[in-house]
Amino acid sequence: MSKSKRLGMVVEQERCIGCEACSVACRIENNSTDFWIKVETQGTSVKDTPVGRFPDLTLNFLPRFCNHCENPPCIESCPVDALQKRDDGIVILDQNLCTGCQACLDACPYDIIVFDENHNVAEKCNLCAHRVDKGLEPFCVLCCEGQALHFGDLNDPESNIAKLLSKDDVFQLKPDEGTKPKVYYIPPRPKKRL
Repeated sequence: MSKSKRLGMVVEQERCIGCEACSVACRIENNSTDFWIKVETQGTSVKDTPVGRFPDLTLNFLPRFCNHCENPPCIESCPVDALQKRDDGIVILDQNLCTGCQACLDACPYDIIVFDENHNVAEKCNLCAHRVDKGLEPFCVLCCEGQALHFGDLNDPESNIAKLLSKDDVFQLKPDEGTKPKVYYIPPRPKKRL
């Protein structure tokens, strides 16, 4: 008996160089007015600020995008059912149904849904579902300069992301929220001092 697909992402922080190619790719591919991917420096709100004390300084980038949660609170909050979760786990926003109430923005614990004031609708990452349906990767994965982003079926033990998750310590953002995010992060390995 085969399990259905459960699509997700893995981010290798050590490989992320903070270039924001993923953000630009997202904006181009989705003709978005806002970036759906936010690249931050982990541990500080200023993107290019090192964390720590000399000589043990680090600069770890944290790309943040929709977590396509197993239990997405944005769906529950939408009064017009503009948000739906597909069978493969991708959470889709139908802008034709969106009334601009912004309830989903308040419900998302990751603060990743944006509001397009020009069109009075919410916008969010759709994991490039239009590409995925054609057997392609999300455009951000394809354009990642550091090859830090990985996409695939979490239920397939032979997939690249399942293999990455099986051999590395990983973390998710805000696991205490109970959303069961499908975006995982592999933290950088500790640096050896010379």
